[in-house]
Parts: sequence; structure tokens; C-alpha cells
Amino acid sequence: MMLQSRASAPAKIILFGEHFVVYDKPAIVIAINKRAYVTARPRANGEILVKSENMGISGIFSSDGRYQPIEGGTEAERKLKPIYTIARRLLSISGENVGFKLHVDSRIPVASGLGSSAAVAVASAAALGKLLEINLSKEEIFRVAFEAERIIHGNPSGVDPAISTYGGILMYRRSIGMERLNIDVDLPLVVGDTKIERVTGEMVSRVSKLRERKPFIVNKIMDVGGDLAALGVKALESGDLETLGDLMNINHALLYAVGVSSDEIERLVYAARKAGALGAKLTGAGGGGCIIALSRRMDLNRVADAIRHAGGEAFITEMTLEGVKVEE
Repeated sequence: MMLQSRASAPAKIILFGEHFVVYDKPAIVIAINKRAYVTARPRANGEILVKSENMGISGIFSSDGRYQPIEGGTEAERKLKPIYTIARRLLSISGENVGFKLHVDSRIPVASGLGSSAAVAVASAAALGKLLEINLSKEEIFRVAFEAERIIHGNPSGVDPAISTYGGILMYRRSIGMERLNIDVDLPLVVGDTKIERVTGEMVSRVSKLRERKPFIVNKIMDVGGDLAALGVKALESGDLETLGDLMNINHALLYAVGVSSDEIERLVYAARKAGALGAKLTGAGGGGCIIALSRRMDLNRVADAIRHAGGEAFITEMTLEGVKVEE
């Protein structure tokens, strides 16, 4: 066994298809170069200590799964449990009988729709696999992380751990599954964070209720959403950022129409567009969380400043083809 290992995995944005994906329309998901890092070291006593610096939570899981909070109270257990689950799974594969100290350093905003919990799960699986000298394939890392993600999300699609594992661009459709798109495009982006935690279930329910009341209209909106995703893939393939921006703006209008935007999101979207963004839209569940703005490189700082001036936090990023990576 090694003395230490470190791995990282990227965040994600949804470029097209949030909410409509629930109704079997395609979603386009992109890995961005904002990463979560996990460092793993062995502990002799069989306990698993997990500490997340950024979230201000830490705790110890005994060998029989009992949780003892150190920082962040008992609520922290739900957030740290997936990492414990990954550790137990990999211990059973390796046949080792040791504990671990896991240090999480995530640069990804939490509860903002950027896939922070999945990135941490994927990086944890890779770091522990390396520490235990198990030669895990990317597919195996994805599977282990996906099973752990179920603890938090119940019945997730698997898109978040998949994009964190493989990087690049994924197309997902419920009835078909995931397809990795072999597209390498320069995609300069600004992510704006409303700093309001979104509640995914609440937003999904809002769309469902509107569809029950107005099925004819909402189904048409969803059909257009599916068309936008298909056109978005063509724009990505040809590197046509202006068309991509137009499609993002239309997609945002559809999401506004089904009731998942908010005053805070609208402020950031319009500030980004006014500052020169080619397109801007909410990403993820809506209600809060983040927006994404596609910009020419020369406009990135101006767009980021405009988002900050409108009350959000902002960072400049781009698509990354690099998925999970063992750092050392």
C-alpha cells in the first residue's frame, strides 16, 4: 500500500436540456476545468476520517459504520457518507483491513448545480484505488462513484459521475443512455453563482405541475428544448459559437417559461448579455444556483465583472477533455 495518493475530477455544466431531460429529451453536459481534489492516507486503527476544508465539515466512521461528528454536526454525515461507502467498497475489493484519512479540497461551489458531490465521489474512488494499489479502470471508478451517489440523490441518472470520470461532452437521454461526443471545441465560459442554494426536487415538481395544467403548451416547449440540444451539438461540432449563444438564449427563455428561473438568475443572465456574452442561461435545476455565459475571450473579464456587479459571484472557465486524474 502507498503512503499517500491524490486524485482530482472536474465539475460540470448543463449546456442544454435541464428539466426537459426528465421527459426523455436529450441533455448536453460539459466538463469544466474547476476541480475537486481528494488526498488519501492510510490509518492504522480501521477508522475512516473524512475532512472537507471548504464545506467546514469532518467526521469519523468506525469500522462498523457508526458516525462521530467532529465539525458540522450530524447533518455532515449525509454529505460524507458517499465517501465512506466508496472506501468500504474498495476495501472489500482489495482485501485490506485498514482505515483512511481523506482530505477533500473542492474548488467547486456546493449545491449550485455544478456536480460538486459527484466530482468528490469520483476523485475519492480514484485516490483510494491508487492508495490500495487497485488498478481501477475509468468504468470501474464511475460505477463505484455512481453507487455512492445514490445515497444522496436516491435515483440519479449517472450523468454527474460520468462527466466527472470521462471529461469532455456527454449527450444523455433517459431512454437511450449516455453517449460521449468526440468534440474538442474552444468554449470560453463565465459561470455566475447566485449564491442561492437550489432545491432540485422543488423545481422538478414545479415543471411537472405546470405540465399537468397546460400539457399542450408545455409538451411543445419540451419538444423545442429537444431540438435545441440537437442543434447545439451541430454548433459545437462546427465551432459556431454565435449560433451556440443564440441557442442558449432560446433555451433560457424556455426554462423561464416553465417557471424555473428567478429574479436573481434573470439579473445575472441579462448583465452577462449586456456585457457582450454571446449567450447566457441558467444551468441545472434553476431557482438559484448558477448561470453560464458563453463569451469571446476578449469579453470574458467584462462579462465576469458585470455578473459580480449584478450581485453574483463569477469565475472564468472552459471545457476540459480531462476527466478524473490521479495527481500523484
